[in-house]
Amino acid sequence: MAKHNKWSKVKRLKAVTDGRKGKVFSRLSREITIAAKAGGGDPGGNARLRTLVLKAREANMPADNVDRAIKKGTGELPGITYEEITYEGYGPGGVAFMVAVTTDNKQRTAQEIRSAFTRHGGSLAGSGAVAFQFLHAGQFLIPREQIAEDALLELALEAGADDVLTTDDGHEVLCNVHAFDRIAHALEGRGLKPASAELARIPITTVPVTDPATLETLQELHDVLDEIDDVQAVFSNEETG
Repeated sequence: MAKHNKWSKVKRLKAVTDGRKGKVFSRLSREITIAAKAGGGDPGGNARLRTLVLKAREANMPADNVDRAIKKGTGELPGITYEEITYEGYGPGGVAFMVAVTTDNKQRTAQEIRSAFTRHGGSLAGSGAVAFQFLHAGQFLIPREQIAEDALLELALEAGADDVLTTDDGHEVLCNVHAFDRIAHALEGRGLKPASAELARIPITTVPVTDPATLETLQELHDVLDEIDDVQAVFSNEETG
């Protein structure tokens, strides 16, 4: 978690998930089912679903698993009804957290997340208590070698993006959540393959953390939350380094 660097998290997750294919497939299946339920089962007309199908392919998820997840979302196959919920809380050092989950049992999930925060010196907060500290936006991370900054800037802004940021790690395209499908389609049309494409919670303000013990506890909290089956994504606003 060097500084508040989304790229470092992507790299870390890739390393971790190489040995956790079953859990990765489970999370992708849930997301695919929800995307198909919300926008239909045709990836050609559902950019969120198309992005997830590509992500599943890159993770070597079997095509039969993808097909079943889509059919569960469209109602062609029976399946569990999942609900999307975002929990808000504070971790050690006053760091704000937003935890996105898909669950078929809100009580179980809430207990697991509350326990994770409590064991690491944090606490859950009420709805809206920390959300104002984050921007809810579409976020695409694109490796620098795929496209030059000027070309990406022209492409993304023409498709409706709000901003394009470039660092040594790569390009970051930000957009309104309602423009996510248009941006995804534009990037795909250019043959670009984002390292990450999601509706993210991006910190508006950050909390500097320098104490080694606090940093260690924060990392442990991230790890514990990531291990909860229902958790899809964890966003926080610590700044380190």
